[in-house]
Amino acid sequence: MTVRAILSVIGLAFTAYLAARGLIWTSPETVERGWLIVAALVLYLPVTWLWIFAIGARERTTESAATTSVRLPGWGVALALVAAVVVPNAPFLAVTEAGRTQPFVTWVIGGIGALMTIVMVRRRPVVAWTGMAILGVSTSFWLGPLQALSLGLVGSLVWVTAAQLVTIALDQAARDAERLAELQQAASAWQASQSGRQRERRLHVQRALQAAGPILARTIENGGNLRAADKEAARRAEATLRDELRGNRLLDDGVRAEIEAARCRGAAVSLFDEGGLEGLNAAELDGVRSELAGILRGAVSQRVIIRTSPHHEIAVTVVGRSTGEGAGGDDDQVDLWREIRRPR
Repeated sequence: MTVRAILSVIGLAFTAYLAARGLIWTSPETVERGWLIVAALVLYLPVTWLWIFAIGARERTTESAATTSVRLPGWGVALALVAAVVVPNAPFLAVTEAGRTQPFVTWVIGGIGALMTIVMVRRRPVVAWTGMAILGVSTSFWLGPLQALSLGLVGSLVWVTAAQLVTIALDQAARDAERLAELQQAASAWQASQSGRQRERRLHVQRALQAAGPILARTIENGGNLRAADKEAARRAEATLRDELRGNRLLDDGVRAEIEAARCRGAAVSLFDEGGLEGLNAAELDGVRSELAGILRGAVSQRVIIRTSPHHEIAVTVVGRSTGEGAGGDDDQVDLWREIRRPR
């Protein structure tokens, strides 16, 4: 059985015990209208058990970001308040003045206190305290304030107060638990992000070693005296490292191969990632990179500039420039202009 089921059974047994006291008429001679006592029982038990088991069992709504509590329909509230009015007054009206302090009459104080405790647990504090106010006025009218307090009113007030404090504590605990769960999720996300960045840094280091490692080893072996081919290889290695730093999101194996091929044939290739690719998913990035590799494969320019674009329609711009033949050959001419559009 669940905790809720166990508590419901305990509430059922306790309220049944309180109501059973109303059937044990220890002073029958004081009873003038016994049907009123029976009527109070007939009203009390169904209303109380309805609040324990049925009302709100399938009606839930979130009152705050932290707690989900049962919201009870208006007709259930009306029944509880009717019971708070009728049940305490009917037994007192049914007996003579001498019988008002008998247990089969005063059980109503504990009975209504138990009902309002259940109402409080159901997150209806206003209704619960309204019912307790009605109980206090009714019992004070029939018994007097001091006698009402001595015959159980204090205990009923303590029950309802304790229920409210426990409810507040549970709601706070639920909010704290949800906050803790959010912090744990944030910590897990941060840890995953850090792990991803560490893997990315390791990958960059491996690529840097692959690109620059051999030429650095030859430089050390030769004491810095490099041949022309080695110097060219060093320049290409340096450019490759700059690509990884400036435009890593544009690179995959295909793009890297085409850039290396362009540099091997003498072209100067520059990459600049200035934003604009952040909103693309992996498949869209693959499409952009594939188109970029195709553009580079057919490029014959002496200088190729690849720049990402923050424009909402253009993802990457590729510009190729070559030395012009006119005006002494000092002016560069744009012989390649391609725009890769953002995937839609």
